[in-house]
Amino acid sequence: MKIVVLKFGGTSVGTIDRIKKVANIITSYVKKRFKVIVVSSAMSGTTNDLIKKSKHISNNFNSSEYDVLVSVGEQISCSLIAGRLNHMGYKARSWMSWQIPILTEGKHTSSRISKINKKKILDYLKNGGIPVITGFQGINNLSRITTLGRGGSDASAIMCAKFFNAKKCVIFTDVEGVYTTDPNNFKNAKKIKVISYEEMLEMASLGAKVMQPHSIQDARLSRIEIDVKSSFVNRKGTLITKKKNVFRNRTITGLTSTKNDAKLTLVGVKDKPGVAASVFKPLYQSYINVDMVVQTSSSKNRETDITFTIKADDLLKTTKLIKKNKKIKYRDLIVNKNVSKVSIIGVGMVTTPGVTYRMFKALANKGINILVISTSEIKISVLINKKNIKKALSVLHKEFRLNS
Repeated sequence: MKIVVLKFGGTSVGTIDRIKKVANIITSYVKKRFKVIVVSSAMSGTTNDLIKKSKHISNNFNSSEYDVLVSVGEQISCSLIAGRLNHMGYKARSWMSWQIPILTEGKHTSSRISKINKKKILDYLKNGGIPVITGFQGINNLSRITTLGRGGSDASAIMCAKFFNAKKCVIFTDVEGVYTTDPNNFKNAKKIKVISYEEMLEMASLGAKVMQPHSIQDARLSRIEIDVKSSFVNRKGTLITKKKNVFRNRTITGLTSTKNDAKLTLVGVKDKPGVAASVFKPLYQSYINVDMVVQTSSSKNRETDITFTIKADDLLKTTKLIKKNKKIKYRDLIVNKNVSKVSIIGVGMVTTPGVTYRMFKALANKGINILVISTSEIKISVLINKKNIKKALSVLHKEFRLNS
């Protein structure tokens, strides 16, 4: 069977008119003789509304019941899509994750798909049916519903493509593909035609919101090519694929920026083995993600400064943990919430000298001061003052010729 997995995001199924358009997209693939598996998110706004309801009930809503509650949104959208396809004369039905079943492991609210039982869906496909499957969810070994985290419908689609050996996986969203940077921050952002898994993974983890990072990693490990395209206009989108399938004449593929960072500096920490571990262990135990880290070299009095960044949402909890940590001593704690991270990403920088210099020089020419730096093989990130985000994106977009 020539199977295709089509995933529709919340904005794509956000209204009845949009669901009717989604049904037309689905049938266009049927007419091309594909066996179509549909994965749907909840209608836009539905999940947020359900979360608000849980907060009105309790400030500490039980996580297993939370998963039961927020999984309802996908059930609604899948039923509406299947109903429209039936109206158009096609054989279709909605499938809840537990009916297949889609098996998950891990804790509630952030589980991962471990297995999909294929028999029922394959039988339905062979009999000419279009299964419309709830994204974002599965069931664990206790037969309780679990969810995959926000944006988890992408992971559902990619794992369906893996287990059903699909020819392609198409992610339909409200944008026409992956852009060189966020079009909301920079109007001259350009659509990228082809991008590697590695570049897309870096962009997603550094702030690009097109796809969930672990969904891209799942696709990379399973070698599943992904088309990202708009459900609103019939244009080619962005293909996410292997590095060897990517050919371009640019060193840098894209830029990202964040708006929710905070920088903390511990001044005058005793410089001795294990001090950094003592600082970060309580944060790890509290599930606080630490991003950029810089430790200065020791001065004569054997003291060092440790600077790191976290999400601003974790700032209050982090400062409390540091202040009550009896295993570390420091002279001062400096906090800065007016910071943002700007990153350049591209597999081309591995073989191209001078990229770091060009980035730093371009920012310096615009009077943008760099606070913290971190690098990997295919990305360079700098922490700057939040007010300079748009200026930084503009100058770097131009410097690395992403405008053309």
